Parts: sequence; structure tokens; C-alpha cells
Amino acid sequence: MELTILWFVLIAILWIGYLVLEGFDFGVGMLMPILSRNKDKAKQDTERRLIINTIGPVWDGNEVWLITAGGATFAAFPEWYATLFSGFYIPLLLILLALIVRGVAFEYRGKINDDRWRARCDQAIIFGSWIPAILWGVAFANLVRGVELDAAHQYVGGFWALLNPFALLGGLTTLVLFLLHGAVFIALKTDGEVRVKARRLAGYFSVAAVVVAGGWAVWAQVAYSVPWTWAAVVVAALALVGVVIANAKAREGWAFLFSALAILAATVLIFGSMYPDVMPAHDPANSLNIDNASSTQYTLTVMTWVAVILVPVVLLYQSWTYWVFRRRLSTKDIPPPIGLSLKKIKDAAFGGPSSGSARSLDLTPAEDDKDTGTGAAPSGSAKRGPGDTSA
Repeated sequence: MELTILWFVLIAILWIGYLVLEGFDFGVGMLMPILSRNKDKAKQDTERRLIINTIGPVWDGNEVWLITAGGATFAAFPEWYATLFSGFYIPLLLILLALIVRGVAFEYRGKINDDRWRARCDQAIIFGSWIPAILWGVAFANLVRGVELDAAHQYVGGFWALLNPFALLGGLTTLVLFLLHGAVFIALKTDGEVRVKARRLAGYFSVAAVVVAGGWAVWAQVAYSVPWTWAAVVVAALALVGVVIANAKAREGWAFLFSALAILAATVLIFGSMYPDVMPAHDPANSLNIDNASSTQYTLTVMTWVAVILVPVVLLYQSWTYWVFRRRLSTKDIPPPIGLSLKKIKDAAFGGPSSGSARSLDLTPAEDDKDTGTGAAPSGSAKRGPGDTSA
């Protein structure tokens, strides 16, 4: 196999890893306010912390797949990287900003024991999950459809040209698939009331995914793809039917595997439709392909040896992480809060009346500052449940 083909396949595999793993991350973030809807604010926050803790040990590791896919694209196909990131600058910038605020919210949600602080962090998590879930579908659908490139392989279509009907349906497709994937993952990782609600939602989303994703896949196959990718369409359809059946029988493990298989098959359809182009153009003469967009043979050879050595190590480590945090969680595993009082932090920053100086202020949470059912347990606490994070 030529190294250009090998690296096209490897980049597709990296994107499969990212979309499968980060897909349920996005789904969890989007479903958090829906599955924790409760009049009791303390119970609501406990359920939100439970939902966040299902991905607490793994969400940042899942994002590494995106960094690796981007780095591999830059090194193996620099022309593709340059045209893609310059032409899709606005949507990719929005995705980046969403991922940043989402990550910050995950890390700092439980640092301050204040309802308004947690509400702002929840909004950041929700925003940071919905935006990428939609825009990744829009971006990949445009790559399948083809974009306006000039003779120098520069994108000249503008932002609004990316929001065509096929691409918008692609964004809706990834949105529904990630909602389904996230609902199945929450049902797999939790117990109690949240598990029941997640499984019920997964039933609704599985039917919606069959309709929406099926419609987009058939459109892509008929209008822009090649004959052999019909196999990917069939696999995706069967996988989604498998999700419906497994979820109805409360077999969350099988349902999760089937939803992951559906995303895998959809990604195969995307990259199979593009090949041998890496960025198809409306005028085929201007398309970037694996030959005119690739690095030198020497660069690809060095990258191949590095990948052969390091990729198995990364896969083993991440597999071990999922194995360690495999147990289900329930609200009983969520400990009392220990977030700092917002008033004390303000006093420390600006010199509160109780201390006279920020240096002498004790930031240890007082008993009367605690709000049962919110915040997070201290590091090393015996009360901390498996997979509990700082949320």
C-alpha cells in the first residue's frame, strides 16, 4: 500500500475514534439539563454532577483524538490542512471556542459553591456540546459534497456557501447521532432514575436517527458517493435498528456498541465518498487529492514508524482508563459539596470586611457555606465515588 493511501486511511481511523468517543461526550453535555430536570434544586444538581461524572475521567482524553487527527493531517497532507483550516475558518473557530469554554466549565464547576456560578458553567457545557455536534456534521457534509476551490486550491466560496441544505442536514444528522450515543452511554454508566430516563430518551433518539441519518446517508450515497460505500450505508442502518432493539430490551452495552458502529459506518461513508480526493472541488480539476496534497515520501515514512510505535501505547492506555472507570454510578456515589464560598473568594480578591486583607483570609469552606447536594468531594476523600470529578 502506498504511504499516501495508508495515511488517508489512518486519518479516517483517527476521526472515527474522535467522533465515536467525543460523540457521547457531546451527547452527555447536551442531555444534562434534560435528564436532570427537577423542582428540587439540590436533587437537580446532584443528578447533573452524576451525569458529568460519567465522562469525568475520560472527556479530556477523548479530545486528544482531535488533536492527533489535526496533527496527522498537517504532517501528512499539509495542502489539505491549509485549505481546510483557511476555508472553514469561521466554523472551526466556533468549534474551538465551544470546546474551550466546555473544558473550563468541566474543570471549574465544582470549585465555587454558588448556584449562579454552577448555572453559568452548565450553560457553557451545554453551549460547548451543541455547537460542535452540529458544526462537525456541516463541515464533513461539505467535504462530501465538494466546495468551491480555485486553480490554486484555495477556498473561495465564503461562509454562507457552507450552509447549503445538504450540509445542514449533515449537521442535524451528527446532532441526532450524538444525542443517541450520549443517551445510551448515560444509561450504560448510571443506575436509578437517571438510567431509566436516559433509556427512554435513547428510544426516541434511535427512531429519529433512523429517519434523519438514513435520509442524509441515502442522499450522500446517491448524489456524491461511489458504489462500494453502499455497504457502509447498510451497516449504519442495521446498527441503528440494533440500537432500537437493544435499548428496548434494556441491553445498554449492546446498544452502545451498535450506536458506535453507526457512527463508524457514517465516517467510512464520508471518507469513502471523498477518496481519492481529500478536499473535493465543484470543478474536479481544482480538487485536492492524496497525491497533490501530500508531504514528501521521507516525511510519510518517518511518520509511519512513529505511528507504529506510539499508537498501540496510546490505545492500551486509553483502554485501561475505560476499564478502571467501568462501574455504574448513582446519586449515592455523589458526595457532599466542598466548593469555596463565592463571598470568601471575593473577599480574598478585593479585601473583605471580615479579614482586612486578602492574605489573612481563610478560604476553607465553613459548615454554613455548604449547600447539600451540590459541589464536589475533596481530593482523596473516602466519600468520593468512582469516576467523580471536580464538577
